[in-house]
Amino acid sequence: MKINTICCLGAGYVGGPTMALIAAKCPHLKVIVADLNERRIAAWNSDTLPVYEPDLDKVVAEARGRNLHFTTDIRGAIVEAEMVFVSVGTPTKSYGIGAGRAADLCYIESAARTIAEVSQGHKIIVEKSTIPVKTASAIKTILEANSSPSATFEVLSNPEFLAEGTAIEDLEDPDRILIGGENTPGGHLAVEALASIYANWVPRERIITTNLWSSELSKIVANAFLSQRISSINSISALCEATGADVKEVARAIGMDQRIGPRFLRASVGFGGSCFQKDLLNLVYLCESFHLPEVAEYWSQVVKINDWQKSRFVGRIVRTLFNTVTNKRIAVLGFAFKKDTNDTRETAAINVCRDLLRERARIAVYDPQVTADGIRQELLAAGVEPALLDSHLEICPDAYAASEGAHALAVLTEWDEFAALDFPRIHTLMVKPAFVFDGRAILPHDELQVLGFECFTIGKGL
Repeated sequence: MKINTICCLGAGYVGGPTMALIAAKCPHLKVIVADLNERRIAAWNSDTLPVYEPDLDKVVAEARGRNLHFTTDIRGAIVEAEMVFVSVGTPTKSYGIGAGRAADLCYIESAARTIAEVSQGHKIIVEKSTIPVKTASAIKTILEANSSPSATFEVLSNPEFLAEGTAIEDLEDPDRILIGGENTPGGHLAVEALASIYANWVPRERIITTNLWSSELSKIVANAFLSQRISSINSISALCEATGADVKEVARAIGMDQRIGPRFLRASVGFGGSCFQKDLLNLVYLCESFHLPEVAEYWSQVVKINDWQKSRFVGRIVRTLFNTVTNKRIAVLGFAFKKDTNDTRETAAINVCRDLLRERARIAVYDPQVTADGIRQELLAAGVEPALLDSHLEICPDAYAASEGAHALAVLTEWDEFAALDFPRIHTLMVKPAFVFDGRAILPHDELQVLGFECFTIGKGL
């Protein structure tokens, strides 16, 4: 099949960067990114993109206006495209059956119904969103039941394996591209059509093809395994603090074992982001739905350890500050869930700041990419009372402003600039004794102690 135009429904953290990179690598293709959110589309068409990723602005600038287009005309984009990527949100349900665990597929279904309503001829529909296994079957049923007689469809699964903060790097040089399709002549042709697009810059041996269900499940399982490694090393960080071991040294020792490897063995205050917790909860729900309670309980423990790590960090702060933080100023460095992104979804900073505010601490937050409104909205959504935010939350322009008059400094995001701060200056700004709680283990612990700080580093202790 010859593909001239592709469109993507959804201009978020996945759809926008992925389509921008495809447009940059495939100048012969017309790439349309469509989203109902007018503000988001306006931002994609401006110099201030709605997504922060290193080098993303350069990729967008190269292709935008040439073969990359951002629009709110969803129906027009679908009509024009031979291949439609579906990259809409699949948040965890907050109501009804499966609330708190199952994926909410209302946006997927809405997209499928819109595609069916306006389509003519043959179209390839590509699942890009993270979805439960067997969703492709539901999409195809909706398409076939609601489209005109002239419309035909093939549904593919093409999950993304991007790490926020390195998304462009991951797109340009991926470990693998996974494409799942039906074992039919039409399915094979559709898989090859999508593989041919990626083959413009990805070696063919890295393009893996599977059946639909294996592809859909692989994304969730990949995130579950990565989350498991983080929760595993975080559980050991607590044991290290209790015994006098150093979790960095333990991680290095076990990471040199080729059967284990060194990646995702950095202890922290907890994992966050749009995928890990959501996909873990979805996996738990799937296991329960297929009557596998022992498997569901196994994976639910990964989530529990992550939640415990956040609350343990807050408990350490309160106990160390003489069992009270009431009206004490705590400088919080970092609100994004990881460095090199402005994404705050499920960030550990939400839980830490919320719990400290409920202890009536005065929180002074600095993050180089997250806006003041973004921080406030996340804390409101987490249940912090507006009056408490007004009286006890301050958003600061830099780390020094946050540290002025602070009793403690808490590092919650591993931004590179935090390790290079002028710590003698910060020490003079803070109330004494000056405490540092390094939730990312990135600060020069020994140097800080020489300066007079009382230091707690995750996995190392005081």
